Amino acid sequence: MKVPSNKTASNKTFKLVVAEDDPAVRNAVQRVLELEGYTVVVTKDGVAALDAILSNTPDAIVMDVMMPFSDGLSVCRELRRRANRTPILLLTARHEIGDRVAGLDAGADDYLVKPFSIDELLARVRALLRRNAPNTTSTILQLADLSLDPTRHEVRRGLRIVDLTKTEFDLLQVLLEQTGIVLSREYLYEHIWGFDFETNSKSLDVYIGYLRRKIEQDDETKLLHTVRGVGYVVRAS
Repeated sequence: MKVPSNKTASNKTFKLVVAEDDPAVRNAVQRVLELEGYTVVVTKDGVAALDAILSNTPDAIVMDVMMPFSDGLSVCRELRRRANRTPILLLTARHEIGDRVAGLDAGADDYLVKPFSIDELLARVRALLRRNAPNTTSTILQLADLSLDPTRHEVRRGLRIVDLTKTEFDLLQVLLEQTGIVLSREYLYEHIWGFDFETNSKSLDVYIGYLRRKIEQDDETKLLHTVRGVGYVVRAS
């Protein structure tokens, strides 16, 4: 793998936990992240990863799915059970859609299939950190009886509180900020994940499905619409 030689000074305050049992991958990932200016804590198994995450309070996590003692999906679930919302990038050699969905269902924010390029790894880490940056927007976004409060990181549908992951919240916020405007898949990938995904990526479709199930329950009015061949829009039916 080619290691980029440039450093980004603005990255130096960020701390990452890298959990990977393969020493070659672990050392390579640690090296490139440190060359970019990140502080990196490395672990070799799931139990050590959970301990490192809880004790170091990292800004983001890069974690392999298959690890000894406790796998990456179990660590994801345990963190989300504890209401820990640190963004997680899962690494895996398995590329089937079902594996990606399992990772997202466990609470991961992104999914990178091995072998991967260093540039893509760095781009995805930067995207996670941007999305996790403190939100200074105070305006509550409203559509019908759906409201999103960026400051409190709270979503309500009528009197019901809607529990969303970080990625689901970000996606809904982007849609609500442009209510009534059809947003293309490319636009949403760029604004949620921070760079151009492969054109056949299913991540957006998975998250749209999650959002629909959470904000449109029972007989609640449909607000999230698909415009076939174009993208998605939120509007009152």
